[in-house]
Amino acid sequence: MLKGFFNVPQAVNEPVKSYKPGSPEKEAVLAAYRKMYHETIDVPMYIGSEQIKTGNTRNMTPPHDHQHVVGTYHLAEKKHIDQAITSALEARKKWSQMAWEQRAAIFLKAAELIAGPYRARINAATMIAQSKNIFQAEIDASCELIDFLRYNVAFMTQIYADQPKSDSAVWNRLEYRPLEGFVYAITPFNFTAIAANLPASAAMMGNTVVWKPSDSQVFSAKIIIDVFKEAGVPDGVINVVFGDPVMITDTVLAHPDFAGVHYTGSTFVFKEIWKKIGSNIHNYKTYPRIVGETGGKDFVIAHPSANVSQVVANTLRGAFEFQGQKCSAASRAYFPKSLWPAIKEEMGKELATMKMGSPEDFSNFITAVIHEGSFDKLVHYIEQAKKDADAEVIFGGTYDKSKGYFVAPTVILTSNPKYTTMETELFGPVLTVYVYEDAEWKNTLKLVDETSEYALTGAVFSQDRYAIEEATIALQNAAGNFYVNDKPTGAVVGMQPFGGARASGTNDKAGSALNLLRWVSPRTIKETFVTPDNYRYPFLGE
Repeated sequence: MLKGFFNVPQAVNEPVKSYKPGSPEKEAVLAAYRKMYHETIDVPMYIGSEQIKTGNTRNMTPPHDHQHVVGTYHLAEKKHIDQAITSALEARKKWSQMAWEQRAAIFLKAAELIAGPYRARINAATMIAQSKNIFQAEIDASCELIDFLRYNVAFMTQIYADQPKSDSAVWNRLEYRPLEGFVYAITPFNFTAIAANLPASAAMMGNTVVWKPSDSQVFSAKIIIDVFKEAGVPDGVINVVFGDPVMITDTVLAHPDFAGVHYTGSTFVFKEIWKKIGSNIHNYKTYPRIVGETGGKDFVIAHPSANVSQVVANTLRGAFEFQGQKCSAASRAYFPKSLWPAIKEEMGKELATMKMGSPEDFSNFITAVIHEGSFDKLVHYIEQAKKDADAEVIFGGTYDKSKGYFVAPTVILTSNPKYTTMETELFGPVLTVYVYEDAEWKNTLKLVDETSEYALTGAVFSQDRYAIEEATIALQNAAGNFYVNDKPTGAVVGMQPFGGARASGTNDKAGSALNLLRWVSPRTIKETFVTPDNYRYPFLGE
């Protein structure tokens, strides 16, 4: 083992490239997009040193052109999940003992590979697989992922440096051991960065992982795998499996060496996983760590003192960037009656300028929702709002899935603050607005807090500092990430640690040391230099 206390490179947030017309980054990503779009890849599972193809495959198709096939991926049988677990446990023997600076070097290299030679590819893959426009792909697949990797290395060193007090007689040390067993990572379709960070953060702390990406994100997950392999992640440290989520999860959770789950996805599925862990608790060698970021029904509330243009611009960004498919997306808004006519007018004008179509066309702000199931769900709620007496579709409300799963940015106005789309997570480009009487500001804050089971993100707009303070206190439990005069999306690693409570998850704050602490099991070591050789204490003397 090397000798020395090593300083890692200072973590800095990756600058977001502009992709303006004529820029080299625009040319590079379009070239990568077109090349990848017209190729057909076959993605195996990665278990230990093997790349496994079962022959039982599913197609990968872009949401904005669902008849176009860009590749296939192979589905696991139960025996493959058992194999992945065995591989993870075998790899743990060496990986858990590897010096921390060697692990750090691997993930720092991964960050630089994404910042450089892989940037266009990972962005293009995200545009194809998840129908993100170039800006959304850049801030996710490149910048946020780079930031996760860089900052997690810095957080890891901070954790290791946090040591207990000692004195001249006793040297106390705190060792941050990896968990005893393996970690199960379940990742969502919507963020390539999250898909990489959930297995990588656990692995960085010395754990080995069985990783199940979302079926809708396998195409861009393949680039993550390529990056990790080139960066030097050893075989078996991160095992990648695809297939039936229930079968995979049941197999993993039945194993006595299951040590933790790192999850992002729906609240219902996370609660079911928690329930299964509880049912199996007597089978495990240790109490598993349960870390999850789940749903949101995120709010914007404007005070009568708010700036109308700021409210409109940030609400539209918060609600409709990436088609509202962010767990932090603004999906319910509370506007004062005095400002509503101006907000409505400006919102209508701005929505009329939003173009929708393929992410290959950089003039499109809106692209497709992820799959047909999402499309059909959104259409159901939009059509119901058109029928209900206490709701009205005032903007958008149109949709078409003939070529891609396109749903126009839709704004529903309701007279019922507990209307279904004020409470239900839709995960799409649908914003529901409730207009309150100016004098009801305090009661409306209470309404915001009580309406949703979720508590992920929220935003207040006001030019009145007393009102901002009032909202910050009244809504302290309503959002784990709270924004003042800004949209409720776009948390930056190292700046706004991300996560919510209530039905939004365990609030373990991705993008901070708090999350990494969940993937270690500390051990205190006390060394006494002059050891007593008699049991008697002074009080026993005559």
